[in-house]
Amino acid sequence: MTTFVDRVELHVAAGNGGHGCASVHREKFKPLGGPDGGNGGEGGSVILVVDSQVTTLLEYHHSPKRKATNGKPGAGGHRTGALGPDIVLPVPDGTVVLDRQGNVLADLVGHGTSFVAAQGGRGGLGNAALASARRKAPGFALLGEPGEARDIVMELKSVADVALVGYPSAGKSSLISVLSAAKPKIADYPFTTLVPNLGVVTAGETVYTIADVPGLIPGASQGRGLGLEFLRHVERCEVLVHVLDCATLEPGRDPLTDLETIEDELAQYGGLEDRPRLVALNKVDVPDGQDIADLTRASLEERGYRVFEVSALAHKGLRELSFALAEIVAAARAAKPVEESTRIVLRPTAVDDAGFTIEEEDGAYRIRGGKPERWVRQTDFANDEAVGYLADRLARLGVEQELWKIGAKEGDTVIIGPDENAVVFDWEPTMAAGAEMLGRRGEDHRMETQRPAVDRRRERQRGRDAAEQEYLDFEALSSGREQLDQ
Repeated sequence: MTTFVDRVELHVAAGNGGHGCASVHREKFKPLGGPDGGNGGEGGSVILVVDSQVTTLLEYHHSPKRKATNGKPGAGGHRTGALGPDIVLPVPDGTVVLDRQGNVLADLVGHGTSFVAAQGGRGGLGNAALASARRKAPGFALLGEPGEARDIVMELKSVADVALVGYPSAGKSSLISVLSAAKPKIADYPFTTLVPNLGVVTAGETVYTIADVPGLIPGASQGRGLGLEFLRHVERCEVLVHVLDCATLEPGRDPLTDLETIEDELAQYGGLEDRPRLVALNKVDVPDGQDIADLTRASLEERGYRVFEVSALAHKGLRELSFALAEIVAAARAAKPVEESTRIVLRPTAVDDAGFTIEEEDGAYRIRGGKPERWVRQTDFANDEAVGYLADRLARLGVEQELWKIGAKEGDTVIIGPDENAVVFDWEPTMAAGAEMLGRRGEDHRMETQRPAVDRRRERQRGRDAAEQEYLDFEALSSGREQLDQ
């Protein structure tokens, strides 16, 4: 039964935004009191958060699909739709998030660190929010945007200061069990350790973590054995310890050969060249083991390694090794720059950024850009007035003018958005998209034909007052002319 998983593929889908509402306020003696449609609620997002209590990705191995809740649509009476709740997924410290192409999206280190894996869709605006002095009675609302959906890969890289590397059954698990309080599985056969083990070591005033990486064998960097699955767990370590077996009975093996083999695998994996190395000659409690250690120690020191003769069973040399590791870890921590408080980085839009691009493709013109693509997703193409509103927005953005510049002609095919979700239409420079049929663009003609009777009486009275004033002005002008003639 699988109990440890350090790499999973996860499909995450955020919630869709709720649609805006197109509504008109109605009450007695006031059947058309103005737009009062509310906005749609935002869809929920999928958020990854580091939890120090989580140590494996096993949960997502069994449930690889996660979807957040959609936002609720708006309603009349200026009622905004409910927000879709976010989904918070706890992940272990040291989780790296990648896309399907292997690009790193986030490196989550430290309790509470978060990353939005899928952003919830925005809610659509209701017709009350779309009303303005020029557009007093919108007969449409904007649609909610779809939530983001994508496949991600999560890899766990243990956050440890020291990594023990070596052949299977070299004694790494025994060593970590006596250096720390960790209790890994220990047996007298290869590949006993199937998962990385972490332990906490205290040496004087320095406290550091140590990881027991499952045994490496020749070809591990290409996927042989368990090495490729767990080599990633040494990437964050500050120092590597080669645990060399001085009591092996396998033919063709000795500490120097084992060291060369493991170093070759680490070099092929890459990225570990700058890590300092120590050598622990293990199992010197065995008579032959002490003899082999004496023979190989000088050769190892000539190669520049600090060598420690240790025995997990006899507890020999452990204190010296522990304090040597603490010294290297403390120096590495001191050399790291002090982390500054979170800074807000402002990236203003370039002055020459139009917000969109137009490319010619096989006789058609494709428009790409955040705003045009978002506006298309928000448009209800079953509503002529909404389509006219989209045309107005594109014209104000400068799309129509740019099409003229690059030589587009009336009737040419224009595409907005990517292939999987594109809108195709024939370009008409003066296109109103049917909005003229509704009278003044963005207004409901019923507001003029179905006004309350009291409003109509007031308008007639204002007309009579204006006519009477015009007559009085005419009389005064005539009287003045008569006096001049006399």
